[in-house]
Amino acid sequence: MIEGLAITPPVLGRISIGKVVEKNGKRLPEKDDAFTVTSLVQQREGWVNHPLDAVLRKSAADTKLRAIPVRVLFADPHLSFRAEYTAFNRVNGRPVCSGDGRTCKRRTPDGLTTLPCPTPQDCAFGEVNGCKPYGRLNVQIEGQDDDLGSFIFRTTGYNSIRTLSARLAYYQALAGDALPCLPLTLKLRAKSTTQSHRSAVYFVDLVVRDGMTLEDALLQARQALQERCEAGWDQEALDKAAAAGLANGAFEDGEEEGAAVVEEFFQTDVSPGSAGGEVAAASSLGAKLAAKASPGGTH
Repeated sequence: MIEGLAITPPVLGRISIGKVVEKNGKRLPEKDDAFTVTSLVQQREGWVNHPLDAVLRKSAADTKLRAIPVRVLFADPHLSFRAEYTAFNRVNGRPVCSGDGRTCKRRTPDGLTTLPCPTPQDCAFGEVNGCKPYGRLNVQIEGQDDDLGSFIFRTTGYNSIRTLSARLAYYQALAGDALPCLPLTLKLRAKSTTQSHRSAVYFVDLVVRDGMTLEDALLQARQALQERCEAGWDQEALDKAAAAGLANGAFEDGEEEGAAVVEEFFQTDVSPGSAGGEVAAASSLGAKLAAKASPGGTH
């Protein structure tokens, strides 16, 4: 491996619940009430849809894509879903600080430094640089043609981060090494709170496939795991390789990905509602982050 370069799971495309649109000469994020599966190609009008998007919409109840059949690639839930407090350079998209609430890695004039990491509302650097929770979920969509590829869903919403973290931890506790074989569905949910002024707050959940009980899904996963083992699939080795690749760099996103992430999730002058899919009822970063302590918080 090239030292200092994070080796991330191969990405075939993106899963988003919004888009970036041009308004009054500015490119601003705009929320949506449905998923869109895109390729990695971006044109002037926005990201080009992946062919799977049209396939999934054909099986949807209506034109709105609110459920996607998926599986995770790794038995360790922290490899499939990574979330940290993160700050980006708003000019070039370069990540400048990332931490877990205990310690952080930060770019300083003296180089990369490890420092204590308080929550953003208690961190002067985080307040100035717009630090916020930032999660990345890699999933495999049913019907994709690459056994080791994945689609990435990014979010800065507290509801999505909390829900996905909890679901994956619970499923791993139940399924163990069979977690990658568990038939799951990425599902878009809506809720409203006083902080969102009663407007819908959209967040992402992870549930077992429609028409299946959890027991049915676990049984299917155990059988699939046995077949994989007989074919020589070494899940433990795959997880170790993924963990080593992610640990090879201080920051997961480079400037190329970071510029798109900043445009979609880390702008400071956007109106309520973002492409991250959760309504931002408060206009200031401090107010948004203060919502973390509330069960009805929008981020």
